[in-house]
Parts: sequence; C-alpha cells; structure tokens
Amino acid sequence: MSKLEIRSPLPGTFYRKPSPDAAPYKADGDQVAVGDVIGLIEVMKTFHEVHADAAGEITFVADDQEPIMAGQAIAEVEA
Repeated sequence: MSKLEIRSPLPGTFYRKPSPDAAPYKADGDQVAVGDVIGLIEVMKTFHEVHADAAGEITFVADDQEPIMAGQAIAEVEA
C-alpha cells in the first residue's frame, strides 16, 4: 500500500464542509475516487473545490477551517 498526499493548490482557508450546517464531503476512513470533492479552499470570499487525485482511503491532515499555504498537505490517500 502506498500513501499519496493531496496538497493545496492555493493559500487560503480549508473547509471540509460545503456550509457550516452541512455534513463533511468526506470523513477520515472514507473511500474516495479520483475526482471526488474532498473540501473547499476559500480565498478572498471565493471558494475553490479540492478534488482527490487518487483513489483509496482518505485521512485528513488539515483541520476544518484551518489556514493553509499553497503546497501544504490537506489529506493522505492510501491506495
């Protein structure tokens, strides 16, 4: 088994949910497919979807509403 990191394409705030009262896109231990939305990055009131670029079991390393930098790991996928 190999672990692949999903990294932030932009600096901003990472959100695991589409809105404050919604369920997260994915939870630790969930299966993801290539292209699944795993979260959002907010930059200056604009939201950008973050997609899984590998299939497998996801584990988040960034917390919901955490400020992140471009290139920072958001999650790991064990393929």
